[in-house]
Amino acid sequence: MKKQETTKYFTLLTLYLAQSIPMSFFSTVVPVIMRMENYSLESIGYLQLIKLPWIIKFLWAPMVDRNCSNTRQYRRWILVSETFYAVVIFSIGFLNLETDFTSIIVLMVIAFTASATHDIATDAFAILILKERERSLGNSMQSAGNFIGTLMGSGVLLVIYHYWGWQYLLFSLAAFVLVVLIPVSLYRDREQKQPEQSRKNISPLEFVWFFRQKKIGGHLLLLFLFYSGLIGILTMVKPYLVDLGYSVKEIGFISGIFGTACGAAMTVPAGIFIRKVGLSKAVWVFPLINLMVAFYFFGLSFTSHATYLIYIAVALLWSAYAMSSVFVYTLAMKIVRKGREGTDFTLQIVITHLSSLIIAVMSGKIADAVTYRGLFVLEIGMGLLLIILIPFIFKNHFYKSYADS
Repeated sequence: MKKQETTKYFTLLTLYLAQSIPMSFFSTVVPVIMRMENYSLESIGYLQLIKLPWIIKFLWAPMVDRNCSNTRQYRRWILVSETFYAVVIFSIGFLNLETDFTSIIVLMVIAFTASATHDIATDAFAILILKERERSLGNSMQSAGNFIGTLMGSGVLLVIYHYWGWQYLLFSLAAFVLVVLIPVSLYRDREQKQPEQSRKNISPLEFVWFFRQKKIGGHLLLLFLFYSGLIGILTMVKPYLVDLGYSVKEIGFISGIFGTACGAAMTVPAGIFIRKVGLSKAVWVFPLINLMVAFYFFGLSFTSHATYLIYIAVALLWSAYAMSSVFVYTLAMKIVRKGREGTDFTLQIVITHLSSLIIAVMSGKIADAVTYRGLFVLEIGMGLLLIILIPFIFKNHFYKSYADS
């Protein structure tokens, strides 16, 4: 692997770590701290509002694309937005969680808006610096950054809070964000792209035109369904372990540490595999793996749930999810219009998030109605449906023509 290529991967890994670790902390650790401080569940529920900017970030993605015509300008957006993110996190450290709750929530929303903007610019930056053959491994870095960030944000930072307290934890988190920006600040793209006049015509409603492209429907359906055989299980795996008698500490290790680590470990092999066989073959492999996971959980429901079987189940679940993520990111990078990289990639990932949200919400109701085993059967059915539909919704000639346009 060439030095320039390795530099790209390392730069992208640090960028995705910069956004994922603070996000994991605010969305998973802060609720724990709040509960320890005797906050009501209603107040903890309001904390989910901080995720709103990441759901609606497609609304200002066209603005980012319009004001960026090369990697240098996207890099500037990354540095400014993430530095602002760090400053807001630092300022939150001066507030008291017990007495300044509303102010902290407002600042968190502002911080996550900056982080979402960073993500738009980072995705576009990645698309521009990565060659076609580099994108699968580049997206392995994105997925690995997300999984490692979850592991660090929900585990290590809670330990830091225990020993150092709220203020020093936030100060450390802000410092970390700034430190991991060093690689991108030093990055120099040897293949700097010249400004494109087409960007001046980018509309604030550019995302509407993305959906009006010819033959885009099959691709969108593929994105919407790709995680469908996994998300319900992923959502219910912790309650499932609770009902099997595992303690909170045991679940935290099995799913939060072991499972996430397995996911992070499988991102690079997934990227190498996609790079070797191509998307047209990989589109069959990963849904089959997801289907195998659903079948495993179905079979598991008939056993005595020995601990080693649980570990195998969690390892398979998180590994499959991580590998599918690398595939989805790589596929989404192909379907971006020139000059609209941030907008188009953001839209596609939002579609997968929307699908996951719908399935996650429904999974609890389904498990209540037909038990976990019934949920696993439904996931098997959804996995089979995707495999049946692949010949109709994945048109290789469409992706080739898109890439060549």
